[in-house]
Amino acid sequence: MLVIGRGIGFAASFAIPVVLSRLFDRSEFGTYKQLFLIYGTLYGLAQLGVAESLYYFVPRKAEDAGRHIANSLLTLALVGAGCLALVALLRGHIAGWFTNPQIAREGLLLGLFLALMLASALFEIVLVSRKRHLEAAATYAGSDLLRTLLFVAPALAFDSVHGVLLGAACFAAVRLLWMIACLWHDFGRQLRIDLTLWRHQLAYALPFALAVGIEVVQTNFHQYVVASRFDAATFAIYAVGCLQIPLVDLLATSTANVMMVRMAEDSSRHQTCLALDLWHHAICRLALLIFPLAVFLILTSREVIVALFTARYLASVPIFMAWALTIVPATFCVDAVLRVYAQTRFLLITNLFRLLFVAAFIGPFLSAFGLLGAVLVTLAATCSVRVLGIVRIAQLMHVRMADVLPWGQLAGLALRSVIAGVPGYYLGHQITLPPLLTILYIGGLYAATYALLCRRWIRGEPRAATASVPIAVATRPTTLRIEES
Repeated sequence: MLVIGRGIGFAASFAIPVVLSRLFDRSEFGTYKQLFLIYGTLYGLAQLGVAESLYYFVPRKAEDAGRHIANSLLTLALVGAGCLALVALLRGHIAGWFTNPQIAREGLLLGLFLALMLASALFEIVLVSRKRHLEAAATYAGSDLLRTLLFVAPALAFDSVHGVLLGAACFAAVRLLWMIACLWHDFGRQLRIDLTLWRHQLAYALPFALAVGIEVVQTNFHQYVVASRFDAATFAIYAVGCLQIPLVDLLATSTANVMMVRMAEDSSRHQTCLALDLWHHAICRLALLIFPLAVFLILTSREVIVALFTARYLASVPIFMAWALTIVPATFCVDAVLRVYAQTRFLLITNLFRLLFVAAFIGPFLSAFGLLGAVLVTLAATCSVRVLGIVRIAQLMHVRMADVLPWGQLAGLALRSVIAGVPGYYLGHQITLPPLLTILYIGGLYAATYALLCRRWIRGEPRAATASVPIAVATRPTTLRIEES
């Protein structure tokens, strides 16, 4: 249900940059991408982990849910007001750093949109943490459909980034009122501040928030470096190459959220022997889809960029080919497992390492590889941190590195994903069709070949091969049998 709801929402919101890239020239579109780069960074930093902390607290103590939610709501509202004031004061300095005076003119609207969105950041999290998946799916879909309408319609009317931000502020206000009405209907007077619980929430959330904050900075750092070194039009080329694939976030986030709630319940009942099985199940299901998606995007990178953003952005194709590989680490849900085990300090350390890695090497990589270098250094840092996270999970679950991941299944799926691309690669060099038709032809051939190669996984077979994985539960060793499928 979550995948369907988020899929509808992502399909709608994915249309926003596609429409705006055609409506605006490259410089105006680059300004739009810079403004929402600032928004995305501050939105991730300013949540302080209090919204995500609800995944930890609500499943464990349902009777205190109203007070935990009220604490998070008040925190986010206060932080949002602070962000609005900060953006208003510093918008001139930000514009100077980007060498783009238009950012200063749009700073107030951007700050208002940010403040309202922060206050409603916990909406879907509350529903998922309470296992109300159908309502969460409807909220994801309805919110993103409304977002698309209120972004695109004013952009068409005003033909400027200013129109986009006007619509964005209206959308955020409607979403916040919608959330407050739903929470009051569900909790009523139970929706009240509790200072004792607040301290416990902050004790859990703040180390996690610091880790997430560093991750947000690291994730966006390469874009800030490019934006500061090049003009808005060149930044538009880079931003298009770093196209976010909605399906990946749809699959990985939805799977991780449900997995976290299930793992939290199991850990509260001391059923830690189920955690590895659940994690392996999630990894294999994600790999079944994400591995071939990465290969397919590389095969059709030119057609995807031209079909979505027109031939004006052909220079984005090499960047997009490298960027397609960055979706692969999402398969492993490492951060989600570490959060279930309250490893927020470890997340902080690894994210700090990743940020320092990118900061140290992005300059040499840009000099050696041009814009492509910023993507390559980001990919290298992400893979390094995922390896460290997997090692830590093996220690927490008391398993060997040989057993911590379903290595055989992952290798098999990766090999099949690459082999399935051979006919599509050959076809792509033999036909000359419009980009969209080429994507459909190659996509159909690739899907058919991959489905044939992976028919055993798709049917849930074979089930014969198992691995005996020793798990330490309390003081007694237990054996957990992991089904290969």
